[in-house]
Amino acid sequence: MDSDKHSNSYIDLHIHTNYSDGVFSPKEVVEYASKIKLFAIGITDHDSVDGIDEAIEAALGTGVEIVPGIELSAEVTLDSQKSEVHILGYFLDYKSKKLQKALDILKKARQNRAIEILETLKKNKIELKNIDFLYSVENKALGRLHFARALVKEKFVGSIQEAFRKYLSNGCPAYVPKYSISVREAIELILSIGGAPIMAHPYYAHYSDKNVFKTFVQDGLAGIEAWHIKHSECSVKKFLDLAKEFNLVVTGGSDCHGPFNEEYPVMGKIKVPYSVLEKLKDVKKR
Repeated sequence: MDSDKHSNSYIDLHIHTNYSDGVFSPKEVVEYASKIKLFAIGITDHDSVDGIDEAIEAALGTGVEIVPGIELSAEVTLDSQKSEVHILGYFLDYKSKKLQKALDILKKARQNRAIEILETLKKNKIELKNIDFLYSVENKALGRLHFARALVKEKFVGSIQEAFRKYLSNGCPAYVPKYSISVREAIELILSIGGAPIMAHPYYAHYSDKNVFKTFVQDGLAGIEAWHIKHSECSVKKFLDLAKEFNLVVTGGSDCHGPFNEEYPVMGKIKVPYSVLEKLKDVKKR
């Protein structure tokens, strides 16, 4: 790829479609990416790769490069407390039978958890009238964001943030823990099918022990998502320094879930240069 040609080109390597908890279909994701003149996007649905082929087909002739990816939910124990860590996988063999088998287990666990969340809400005198989302996404990855949107639409809360703060976050009345694999298992799965494992939005990982992070690197972690819609400049610098210390590639993306109510999509809001993708491709080759 000619670096000069892409010197002023931007990418977004962290985007969700309606195959997990995004609003846009893969086609709509591509159309929006093309509209805002992104040169490449990563399709990184939670525990799902089902939207990738649709995105690739929709991107034909648009000039938008599709980076096949996934975001796996994983877990690590820090100071006797379980902490959630998300691992992005890029350029993985997303049609691998090994991957599909693992995702089938995670999908079933998500569906069981969704039913439990619904029942827990009922016990707290919140009965959602429209639960079509439980069935319309039957083959997709159900998450708390689906419930948050439903709570907003039925006016139990005023915003997504309030839904999580009052009901869906850890320690709240309708919080149900998620079945997760370990960080090591997530990294090893991605590596075993040819992918590059990257720690997503480390700001949210709540790790403070560099030795723990070092074990992730020893397990095969290839990079860290330094640029993210919720990362401050100070956080970005911290993660860039961390990447340099451990010789990791850096990636970035908006973590776009599409529009909701009056809010515009955050896709492309983080200015990630195309050179980041070129370095990620080099890691994949190695």
